[in-house]
Amino acid sequence: MPRSEPLPRTVRLLLLARVVNRLGAFSLPFLTALISTDHGASLTTAGLVSAAFGLATIPSRLAGGHLADRIGRRTTIVLGLCGCAGAQLAIAASASLTWAVTGAVLLGLAFELYEPPSQAIIGESVPERQRVRAFSLFSAALAAGGMGAGLLAALLGRWDLRWLFVTDAATCLLCALLIRLALPHDRPAPPGADQDGTVVRPLRDRALLNVLATGTAYALINQQTVMTLPLALARQGLPAADAGLLFTAAAATTVLAQPLVQLRRATRLTTPVALALAHLLLAAGLSGYALARTLPELLAAAAVSSLGDLLVIGRVYALVTDLAPPGASGRYLAVFGTSWGVAATLAPVLGTQLLARAGTTALWSAMAAFCLLLAALHLRVTPETARSPQRRAPKERSSSKRTVSDAKPAHYRGSA
Repeated sequence: MPRSEPLPRTVRLLLLARVVNRLGAFSLPFLTALISTDHGASLTTAGLVSAAFGLATIPSRLAGGHLADRIGRRTTIVLGLCGCAGAQLAIAASASLTWAVTGAVLLGLAFELYEPPSQAIIGESVPERQRVRAFSLFSAALAAGGMGAGLLAALLGRWDLRWLFVTDAATCLLCALLIRLALPHDRPAPPGADQDGTVVRPLRDRALLNVLATGTAYALINQQTVMTLPLALARQGLPAADAGLLFTAAAATTVLAQPLVQLRRATRLTTPVALALAHLLLAAGLSGYALARTLPELLAAAAVSSLGDLLVIGRVYALVTDLAPPGASGRYLAVFGTSWGVAATLAPVLGTQLLARAGTTALWSAMAAFCLLLAALHLRVTPETARSPQRRAPKERSSSKRTVSDAKPAHYRGSA
């Protein structure tokens, strides 16, 4: 299939809807700032509230994967988006810290419902050889919306942080409407009807667990930037709203650098090498944050970091999709997606403590060193090839209770 062949219509419509959603998805990085400024909470309290949000996203992601495989992709996406809109409005209208915390937890419980079905639609709608490209384009589509989001955040954030949450709620509802009207009707699988009789047990798949471990570490670094960048800027004497400009620079880089993903040399890289290179770029960008003192320097660091993110997203989600047996991609992607919930729980606590005790330079330097460690780790534990012969063409099994974890990738090099 030619590389330039357009993606399926369903995928293109999904990408368009998520661009609309992403256009307003700039409120989360300012949750700690809102709690600190509007409700007079300390840095520690603000970090704990953000951690509560992150903790709530873990069951949200798992529920999203289960519902995607059971009641259907479209229904789950719409449900999650509407729940996010309601929670965002609750945060915007909160008159006390208690209501703000309640809204943050409710937002966490709805926040990840739509991710597993969105990713499953992409993974199942394109051939295996095009999955890295498809997931990279999904990342670019979100980044395209993010460019406008960052500018809106910089504008509205100077006026009133609460309007960030109102605007985000509006785009969630608009995205839900587009999904409801554009995507085909759901055809959920019957309860308990996993294809080819395989019992789907993602948590017993050692290959997936290794990818989950390294993915959680990456997500922690990513969320550290998202959650603490506004506060770090404020400690450097810059407006917290300038984080919106940095997010815009990162998003623009993700969009403009998309052709790099399709270069012949890039496509020939094995997954472990590509992920190691990605984390070296992330280390360089985070080191830039540690050393930068002016806005242009910070913008350059954001651009370098986004190149690392670009290499990670397409590869890792294609890898997880390939690991999943037929009909279970929603659940596999959901289990992997809990990495973001764990990271969103830990990042604000670690970040605020490092900021309070050691300052911005120590925070970004520690994250850069962590990236270097991950770069080396990927070369040792990341599967080179996602699919084994058994997954490509399932053979007849002697027992219907055989688990997915019995089949390992052909070139899997994880520890015993």
